[in-house]
Amino acid sequence: MDTFSKTKRSYIMSKVSGKDTTPEILVRRYLFSKGFRYRKNVTDLPGKPDIVLPKYKTIVFIHGCFWHGHEGCEAAKLPATNIEYWTKKVSSNINRDFKNVQALQILGWNVIAVWECELKTAYRKKRLDVLLQEIINQKNSSRLASGSRGKYENLRFS
Repeated sequence: MDTFSKTKRSYIMSKVSGKDTTPEILVRRYLFSKGFRYRKNVTDLPGKPDIVLPKYKTIVFIHGCFWHGHEGCEAAKLPATNIEYWTKKVSSNINRDFKNVQALQILGWNVIAVWECELKTAYRKKRLDVLLQEIINQKNSSRLASGSRGKYENLRFS
């Protein structure tokens, strides 16, 4: 049983932000400082991705550990009350995330997920540096897969 009235719970839930969260802003500032340009919360792509890097054909989702069911994470622990509701809610979020990632990959996008707990102060620098490498590696691997040789593309090699 919920400890709040239906009206109070509705008000509380309405204050939960779906975009421009602190972790999202942190990642965006980091990428911008490294010279990356991106679009945010693109509504015409499955899942309304948090960060879209068209030049790199890469999408970055910044997931809250609780809302997206980060397995093994302390922050993803479900509340002790109304367990059935929360289990169903988080499970449907996980299923929706999975379907969105599949749809994006079918469209040719590389998808990277960054978890909120990975951006805590102790791990932040390392995770952001790894993200940077993931994006760069995605671009390099897609260029190699397509046979592109970058600026030497028009030259013929025997």
